[in-house]
Amino acid sequence: MIIQTILEGLGLGVLLVIVCAVGIRKGAVGMAHLYSPEVQKRCVKLGLTTHAKIKRNALIFKAVCVPGYIAYVLVCVYAVNGARGFVQGFWQLLAILSVMNLMDRLLIDGYWGGHTNAWEIPGTEDLKPYITALDKGKKWLFGTVGMAVIAAVLSGIMMIFIH
Repeated sequence: MIIQTILEGLGLGVLLVIVCAVGIRKGAVGMAHLYSPEVQKRCVKLGLTTHAKIKRNALIFKAVCVPGYIAYVLVCVYAVNGARGFVQGFWQLLAILSVMNLMDRLLIDGYWGGHTNAWEIPGTEDLKPYITALDKGKKWLFGTVGMAVIAAVLSGIMMIFIH
């Protein structure tokens, strides 16, 4: 069960990579909503995008990803793996979300964003690193504490529907 849950986490991480790849397919400015306000302002100032497009892309990203990721983890844990109790659901949800978070921090933010030009927006190079040490700290904190909270909430909600 542990290996299956880790594989499900890798699957969720792959979905995140796909979403990011689609988002930057015409250039990283397509995902400008993930950058700091300074980078977003510069993109608008350079005429690369507008505040309205950034807001629209952020809303689309949240509308697709949040329900999609929640549906994915719930199907994996409760339909595929057959979890029934709070603890059983919680640890599986937390494991899947944590694997995805590690992929996000290490692969997407760390390697893809930090060591390739794929996420570079022309005219904003002086604002690098796009993900500052403070941002990284916040992401790691949310990725650990936040994922545990999300797993607990989802497991609690599922207990209402299962019992």
